[in-house]
Amino acid sequence: MTPMRALARNMSFAGLCAVVVAASLAVPATAGAETARGGPEWRLTPTGTDARFRGLAAVSERTAWLAGSGGTVLRTTNGGRTWQNVAPSDATGLEFRDIEAFDAKRAVVLAIGEGEASRAYSTSDGGRTWTLGFKNDDPKAFYDCMTFFDSRHGLAMSDPVDGRFRIISTKDAGRTWRVLPSKGMPEALPGEFAFAASGQCLVSHGKKDVWLATGGASRSRVFHSGDRGRTWTVADTPLPSSETQGVFSVAFRDSRHGVAVGGDYRPGQPSPNAAATTNDGGRTWQLADRPPAEYRSGAAWPGWARTVALAVGPTGSDLTFTSGRTWTRFDTGSFDTVDCTPDGDCWAAGEKGRAARLLV
Repeated sequence: MTPMRALARNMSFAGLCAVVVAASLAVPATAGAETARGGPEWRLTPTGTDARFRGLAAVSERTAWLAGSGGTVLRTTNGGRTWQNVAPSDATGLEFRDIEAFDAKRAVVLAIGEGEASRAYSTSDGGRTWTLGFKNDDPKAFYDCMTFFDSRHGLAMSDPVDGRFRIISTKDAGRTWRVLPSKGMPEALPGEFAFAASGQCLVSHGKKDVWLATGGASRSRVFHSGDRGRTWTVADTPLPSSETQGVFSVAFRDSRHGVAVGGDYRPGQPSPNAAATTNDGGRTWQLADRPPAEYRSGAAWPGWARTVALAVGPTGSDLTFTSGRTWTRFDTGSFDTVDCTPDGDCWAAGEKGRAARLLV
């Protein structure tokens, strides 16, 4: 059991809140500050690379997978003490932006890009060998994110093709994929697309529910499917939207309660109103009362308590104890993505080879 999980189990909920709030007040206002003394902290684990990791799959407190720039795929099975390069042999130059892992042996990784640059590989032997299950043959498609309902059934999404977001589906753990019919997908807005920033523009919960987050257009939106991507509905969110703004990540603790985070990814640009919540499965969204102060690209529910969630971005990490209505920053280090196991083991990753486990 990790220290954070032990704390959550043995301390009252109010006590855990007090620890984090007190810690947040101790965060120095200097650019070099990493963590708040006495509160939750990211324990950096040396990866031996300067790749930027936007793909992350947390399996346990000992096992995690990373996917990033330069065709890099890393795996640890000892809590981050060492990382092993397990990338596909023909992946040099690819931009991996998402990875889904089911244990220390099985994983699926997604590369983004126009045309054949968009690919999906799968492994069942810890990365010793990989199967190229999907290579995009449509020059109009650009795949951004993927998600899995279980170890066999998953989806990946592309920016709009002929006016609609495109969905591909696998039933065999990523070894083969097929394009789903587009008739159940609402039309995209002019300029609408998804941000391949954290592997969390397409997320699922349970056996059938999946959500797709967008920006780039006149308004940011979240699509929802309750039948594994065959039919979809779409709802506006209150997050600002433009070519550099929108919803970058959504995370759901169950089929009804979720958070959306985003903002303007350009360094130094203000990102007001960059978080929202839903309690009806994404049919409606409400602005956070106190959102993170700056752009956030990733979000996750640790599972310590039903109302606790995490958000990360290039300028810091935040915790909410109110299901996303209010957020408190507890760290100023740079991360792009965050992922937690169902029993509360959390990892984060980002630029310059940064990877970390959450401790307290």
